[in-house]
Amino acid sequence: MKAVQILGPISRPQIVLSKDLQIPKPDADQVLVKVHAAGITADEVTWTELYKTKNRIPGHDVSGIIDTLGPLYAGPLRVGDEVFAMLKADAADGCQAEYALVSADEIAIKPPALSHSQASALPIPFLTAWQAIFEHAKLRQESKVLVTGASGAVGLVIVQIAARVLRCEVTALASAKNHARLRELGCAALLDYNTIGWEGTAKNFDAVFDTVGSETLRRVWKCVKSDGTIVTVADPPPLWALGHAKPPEWEIHPNVKPIYFVVKANGKILSNLHELMDGGAICPLPVRSFSSDEACLAWEYADKRGREGKAVIEFVRQS
Repeated sequence: MKAVQILGPISRPQIVLSKDLQIPKPDADQVLVKVHAAGITADEVTWTELYKTKNRIPGHDVSGIIDTLGPLYAGPLRVGDEVFAMLKADAADGCQAEYALVSADEIAIKPPALSHSQASALPIPFLTAWQAIFEHAKLRQESKVLVTGASGAVGLVIVQIAARVLRCEVTALASAKNHARLRELGCAALLDYNTIGWEGTAKNFDAVFDTVGSETLRRVWKCVKSDGTIVTVADPPPLWALGHAKPPEWEIHPNVKPIYFVVKANGKILSNLHELMDGGAICPLPVRSFSSDEACLAWEYADKRGREGKAVIEFVRQS
């Protein structure tokens, strides 16, 4: 089968397309998926788990059709079902291949309204947004919310869930060129991150969802309420997230709750997307599709700042 592979050391990764890898066989309750499309997370080449796998196939966002069920699979899915999934970070191999193994607890039926390319762009962004909002921030309805990096994949989903599902007052921090789209998705206010001192005009947020990190993360401490919550998913994580230090901002904001987390695969949560899309709460993310033979170009595109859509590799070309 065709598959993308990452060769070389983690300090100098080399992305190649191989054409002679063996099709894997599902074990226990695994599911073998014939991959139609796989999303790209550009910083995955820095994940140490990738370099411990046999074939070094990247990719954790996938959409396709069930080809084979493992001998112990006892769930509701059947051969031929259209599905999508996020693979765990320590999966034996990734999904940027013509076939991929998916665990039973990672997979869900693909929303019919989505093409495979659109579906393959959503698992990590949707799961990250859901877990940030409901599990970590425990966001309440009609809260006042700031989202940094709001025009990115994760930011766009956070904006939609917060504004359309929880009816929050959402302020988005993003480039001015993306403000019109963010307004359409439900943002009440918009900030341009190129504006000097933007943090001085944004105050008293119940929760801040940060997808940028670094200097932006340091600035949002000035924006949150004295007892508010800051949730960041940006890499590299701050030192306090690793337990190496306390947030220096605690000296001024001792009651703010900072949270860093890494998204977890969860098919049950993914299944919520179907209802949210049918109700119009979530729109598809913009995608840029590449054929499998263009996989290396897809990775180059995924690494660009300011790109117009999430990079997706199609192993079965969409009509």
